[in-house]
Amino acid sequence: MLILSRKLNEKVVIGDGIVISVVEIRGDQIKLGIDAPKSVKVFRQEVYDAIQEENRLAAGSALELPSLDLPKA
Repeated sequence: MLILSRKLNEKVVIGDGIVISVVEIRGDQIKLGIDAPKSVKVFRQEVYDAIQEENRLAAGSALELPSLDLPKA
């Protein structure tokens, strides 16, 4: 893991298209601005974890769908 120190209004560049900026520092809370291409999904860790859990649950459940009896032409 790379650990960096940044001050207010300083930035970190990742690759060619992602820039993370320190927007605000207030007490023990830091606001970050993330500029990334629309093709790059950016989530907070707890949201990402919830999405992964939902995907695991959905993949594990065998939802049985009724068969469709279509009329023969």
